[in-house]
Amino acid sequence: MHDSRSNAVNKYHFLLLGAALLTPLAPLLATPATAPAKAETPAAARKPNILIIVADDLGYSDIGAFGGEIATPNLDALAARGLKLTGFHAAPTCSPTRSMLLSGTDNHLAGLGNMAELTAPNQRGQRGYEGYLPADIVTLADRLHDLDYATLMAGKWHLGVRAEDSPARHGFDQSFDLAQGGGNHYGVDISKKPGDLGTTHWENGKQLAALPANFYSSDTYASKLIEFLDKADKAKPFFAYLTFTAPHWPLQAPDEDIARYKGKYDAGFEVLRDQRLARQKALGLIPQSVVAHDVVFAKGAKRWADLSPEERRAQSRAMEVYAAMVDRMDQNVGHVIAHLKATGQYDNTIILFTADNGAEGLDVARAEIPGLSQRVKAADNRVENYGRPTSYIGYGPGWAQAATAPSWLYKGYTTEGGTRVAAFINWPGGRNGVSGVYGTVMDVVPTLVEAAGGQWRGSSYAGRTVQPVRGLSWTPYLTGATERVHAADEQVGSELFGRRAIRQGDWKAVDLGNGWRLFNLADDPGETRDLAKAEPKRLAALTAAWDGYGKQVGVILPSIPPTYP
Repeated sequence: MHDSRSNAVNKYHFLLLGAALLTPLAPLLATPATAPAKAETPAAARKPNILIIVADDLGYSDIGAFGGEIATPNLDALAARGLKLTGFHAAPTCSPTRSMLLSGTDNHLAGLGNMAELTAPNQRGQRGYEGYLPADIVTLADRLHDLDYATLMAGKWHLGVRAEDSPARHGFDQSFDLAQGGGNHYGVDISKKPGDLGTTHWENGKQLAALPANFYSSDTYASKLIEFLDKADKAKPFFAYLTFTAPHWPLQAPDEDIARYKGKYDAGFEVLRDQRLARQKALGLIPQSVVAHDVVFAKGAKRWADLSPEERRAQSRAMEVYAAMVDRMDQNVGHVIAHLKATGQYDNTIILFTADNGAEGLDVARAEIPGLSQRVKAADNRVENYGRPTSYIGYGPGWAQAATAPSWLYKGYTTEGGTRVAAFINWPGGRNGVSGVYGTVMDVVPTLVEAAGGQWRGSSYAGRTVQPVRGLSWTPYLTGATERVHAADEQVGSELFGRRAIRQGDWKAVDLGNGWRLFNLADDPGETRDLAKAEPKRLAALTAAWDGYGKQVGVILPSIPPTYP
């Protein structure tokens, strides 16, 4: 059904000679975690192209550049050329992160105070819990479109399912998107008409009754983006937003990709965790002295040694499929990068890669997510069928914590394991190497709007009142003018599912529903030593600051206990 790796790469390398060559990006950044090299600035430098790539539920150490064993040569090459961001943070789950990334403000102000699918009874109908971007939000696409950019999007949207919520209504000239948070990667669950159960796909604001032939999510999203790049006005710079659903459950991948990982995970998730931690230390991503947080085994979960041979076989196979999904995603990143190089656009393109949250620790087979249990029960989940279009599996907390180590927990939590994500920025002329400075997805809008020559400050836009941007631009840091993005005394709060956190410099307070804990992340990035009793005044100041944050952004703590993960 699908091309092999070599044939798939060739698929996108034709009919590209007619594109105009672009002037290389002027060094917007002057000196690099290695300072940028000095370069001559053209008299009439062209605005930079912008490409944002988002991976869905990717673990922190899944790609090679961040310590993984999965084959990701294309992402690794981009990371090596740019600046690896080891202190970059998202929200604990996908749609809140996407609302922050595109708006530059807090998810509670951008309509995603909770995931729409999991809104608590007392949050329904309340401001900030709409489940879509409200009218007072200006997206990055809106801002760049108004700066005369061609704006293109392919992949997961997850910011509303109505026609008026589609990317076409939020600044994108061309778009092909999955409206929901996830679905069958082969598209067999597509809705045929509005109102049907299942996944909804839109192209340029029109719902699709059928998907392209040989649909596989990562392949189709990349090829659609390339198609949109070819159609875009070549007189304009572009903003491209490529949002994969890989490696979000259900874990599904082509057989030829899965076959490359056969037997590679038979030693189990604890062994993989140790191997990845060692590679992160060797790559300089974490200190040699770091203490990793213990693996947390929820009720019903087992250590590898306690699994039966049949359970080990199933777990190993699930991880093989997961690795194949990441591998296939990387292949498709390679297709897009090859297209940019062949059309002369690569050197003038800022590339930001990020995951949308920590690794997924949900036990899909036992989850209490609306609609999920029905899909699992209806699937053919024999181990020999794992990864195929008729299967519906996840990989669970053991593999997730191999990926988030040394951090605590995984997706759904306001701990570092839920919010610290693999990210890098490939910005021509900018810093390169490894940077541990704190950053947030809210910083994306101000950074990229500034790079495009626009203004992002203020509470009015195009004559209307809007939510102001709460993030900060990375430009002063990337140019070497400053050594951090957020001031040491700045307080950044967060909340999801009633789980709370607040960050100030290296200090972080976390409440998962059983009391506040305090950590110094500079000394303890794994959040292993609770300093609440040793630093009561600091904890009191931080919890008071969280209360102020909660009032400011309109947090409504849920009336029911969290069911995720």
